Amino acid sequence: MANKAVLAGASGLTGEYLLKNILSQPHYDEVMVIVRKQLPIEHKKLVQLIIDFDKLDEVAQSINGNVFFCCLGTTKAKTPVIKEYRKIEHDYPVQLAQIASRNGFNQFHYMSSVGANKNAGNAYLKFKGQTENDIQKLAFKIIHIYRPSVLLGKRKEFRLLEKIAGLAMKLINPLLKGNLQRYKSISAIAVADAMYKQSLKTDEGTFIYPSHHIKQLA
Repeated sequence: MANKAVLAGASGLTGEYLLKNILSQPHYDEVMVIVRKQLPIEHKKLVQLIIDFDKLDEVAQSINGNVFFCCLGTTKAKTPVIKEYRKIEHDYPVQLAQIASRNGFNQFHYMSSVGANKNAGNAYLKFKGQTENDIQKLAFKIIHIYRPSVLLGKRKEFRLLEKIAGLAMKLINPLLKGNLQRYKSISAIAVADAMYKQSLKTDEGTFIYPSHHIKQLA
């Protein structure tokens, strides 16, 4: 049976690196990306499923494979309406996980965030924590959850606050010791590499990686 990966969030910073990684390596014979609009990429292994995320059930039968990678996410500035914000950060990833579980995927990989907690006061961290919790209720043999801190990398769009945070973290990183290491910034390439490499393993269970542990996986 061919090894097939499905990726949601391929147009984002980490998702873009992950897609390039998967396509360049021989392990997966086919890669399906679930996108709102077609990506400007062509590859013999690549299949693009262009959808309306509000109508996921209509395409559920087309989402098949062995490993599912979810890198969906947004920012409060880009999606200021809380209902829409929650859709992208929680509802869509959970719906995709439910579809993947029903369709027999063995693995689900979810990119969360440092500080994710379903009871957090911060909406972003709360939604990430709720998503983690809901995914873990599903019947996957293998679940990998990644909690990166500030992501470093060159985005297509300019995000001033992230740029400032990235510069600040380069100064702060050496000062973060012990339990504070989880707050160290990390490159999106390292996260993507870790996600790909962990997908090659067959150990069953749920695995959660704080930011500084992700670096050790890459």
